[in-house]
Amino acid sequence: MERKVGFFKSIQFKLIIIYVLLILIAMQIISVYFTRQLEDQLVENHFEMLEDRADLLAYNLAEELATPQEDQSALTAEINTLLRDFFSIENSEVQVINSNRVVLATSSFQNRHIIGQQSTEVRVKRALVGTPYEAVLRDPQTGNRMRVLAVPIKTVDDVTVGAIYIEASIEEIYDQMQEINNILASGTFIALAITAVLVILLARTITAPILDMRKQALRMGYGDFSRKVNVYSTDEIGQLAMSFNDLTMKLKEATLTRDREQKKLRSVLTHMTDGVIATDQDGKIILMNKRAEELLSIESEKAMGQSLPDVLRLDETYAIYDLYDYSESVLLDFSDDDKDYLLQASFSVIQEEDGPVNGLITVLHDVTEQEKIDQDRREFVANVSHELRTPLTTMKSYLEALEGGVMSDPELGPRFLKVTQDETERMIRLVNALLQLSKIDSRDYKLSFTWVDLAQYLHEIIDRFEIVAKDKNIHFIRKITKHKTYVEIDRDKLTQVLDNIISNAMKYSPEGGNITVTLLHQGHNVRVSVSDEGMGIPRESQGKIFDRFYRVDKARARSVGGTGLGLAIAKELVHTHGGEIWVQSEYGKGTTIYFTLPYSTFKGEES
Repeated sequence: MERKVGFFKSIQFKLIIIYVLLILIAMQIISVYFTRQLEDQLVENHFEMLEDRADLLAYNLAEELATPQEDQSALTAEINTLLRDFFSIENSEVQVINSNRVVLATSSFQNRHIIGQQSTEVRVKRALVGTPYEAVLRDPQTGNRMRVLAVPIKTVDDVTVGAIYIEASIEEIYDQMQEINNILASGTFIALAITAVLVILLARTITAPILDMRKQALRMGYGDFSRKVNVYSTDEIGQLAMSFNDLTMKLKEATLTRDREQKKLRSVLTHMTDGVIATDQDGKIILMNKRAEELLSIESEKAMGQSLPDVLRLDETYAIYDLYDYSESVLLDFSDDDKDYLLQASFSVIQEEDGPVNGLITVLHDVTEQEKIDQDRREFVANVSHELRTPLTTMKSYLEALEGGVMSDPELGPRFLKVTQDETERMIRLVNALLQLSKIDSRDYKLSFTWVDLAQYLHEIIDRFEIVAKDKNIHFIRKITKHKTYVEIDRDKLTQVLDNIISNAMKYSPEGGNITVTLLHQGHNVRVSVSDEGMGIPRESQGKIFDRFYRVDKARARSVGGTGLGLAIAKELVHTHGGEIWVQSEYGKGTTIYFTLPYSTFKGEES
């Protein structure tokens, strides 16, 4: 659906704004520069005129004041004549003061009363001692700006015989500048209005081809490549229109090629012996071939749009984003009471180079028979381990007899026997662990469940380990709820789980370290955690520590007697209790093993 672009969001409006701003900025720069220069020039000319007339008046008055006059009225008349001739300037006042600071004449009719009085102006005093003064001040009554001059009257012999004090208003200059600014502002607005009208007319020559290309782009979005853009000119926009038409033809050819390739791909997927499922970036299924429908017993129409983990019946712990980073295959168990049915799912991310993830490809294989073969192999390993147990026990007894003094070498013999004995014990533990895993893997493995107060049970386990921990200076911290927490467990098997976890924590804890055991409620489960302050587990190894025979530090694990099966046994036993087990660790700061068990609120309240 075509969306109409509003006028204020259109290119035409943006062009108008750009050109109007350019004109406005240009006019502002011109106005500021012109008015500033004009103002400076007018003020400077006015100041020069005042100074010239003041100098000329002082030159003519010097002779009059230097010559003694018997008739004071004649001197006053002569000075008034000079004032009229040289200083007939509006909004200004000139006072002539003799060397005794007596005002002889003034050009202001309003201040005639000061004639004959002594002047109190400090500026006049400075002028009478030969120091001229000039400044721009504010009239305290009107606030107008005034040019103030105090010029000494000197004779040819450089003798000061009087002074001229001038106050001339320059406010008229600034009034003229304000009128000029108003004229420039009016001219600016007129220029902006004319520019806006012209830009509206000119912008259509640019926006019309662009609007035409926009309409064609919207048609192309719906798959219509039949229409071409009109070419109005040979300039850059015309060349863009021609390039747009070429792009339309190439997209049409590319679309046809894509359709042909999709038909080929659909044909290949239909006849594949493996099931294939494709998802979008949100994990929703967008493609499923016939073989996948057969393996999952679901029609593609029903599966479309569903989440991939839901269709594959993965645990809630599997999110689609986890599968993006999942490099190993996942075994899917669709078995029921009648028959075994196992599928292996392999995941491949659909992603452009250094681009975002666009989806996921899942390939399904029926591995029911392969799993049966693996099961037989596991049973074989269990039988072999069982058969090896007797000769290994005999070897242990024989070596113990030798250690008692049969060997002649007093140093090498005992050391060799001790090492051999330790290795023999480790192999026995290994065989025992293999036998236990074999039992857990077998279908007839059963647990003997009883109701236990888990809080009290944990205290008993910790009390037993604290006796051994004192030798290593390791301290236990208990964060166990004080409320009775009843769970249904196989006491012996859960004791083995906790023994494995706490033993590992003690093995890898530094001397003087702390081991924290926590019990808390978590929804319909109880969560138990055991934390140590050891070296921790690297991130890349945390997902493998529950695998059989996996050791983070193989050399150290062997030195402390580890077989690599303790956590694997713990995982299997926790799962048989209906719980989950996982690890959180930060390398260099410690490790925490968590596991959960189903919790019955009703039983807890009843007890």
